Amino acid sequence: MKFDAGSLRYDDKGLIPAIAQDAQTGDVLMMAWMNAESVERTLATGRVTYWSRSRQSFWVKGETSGHVQELVDFRVDCDRDCLLVTVHQTGPACHTNRRSCFYTSVQDGEEVEIMAPMV
Repeated sequence: MKFDAGSLRYDDKGLIPAIAQDAQTGDVLMMAWMNAESVERTLATGRVTYWSRSRQSFWVKGETSGHVQELVDFRVDCDRDCLLVTVHQTGPACHTNRRSCFYTSVQDGEEVEIMAPMV
């Protein structure tokens, strides 16, 4: 069956959450938003493309920073309302210069930074 980006369940703004996971380590790197066109661009180019809600424009991961995400696998969840993109990540995935955006852990009611910025 041929994939149709229009068959996904987008929110009322036409967006769907996309979780980026490192294809080698399995680490969750980040979550961002896609729309139907960014889904199509990602699949066509192999470069993960998101929709920036703040800039209202497409955002090809690594386009300006060099911290590229090369698509390895593109998965749709059972409800078709969330995506998982497994990627080869070059450099940090987070804008804070960390490997992952998920660098804060809640331990015994306290926030603990568990990952330092990459040098």
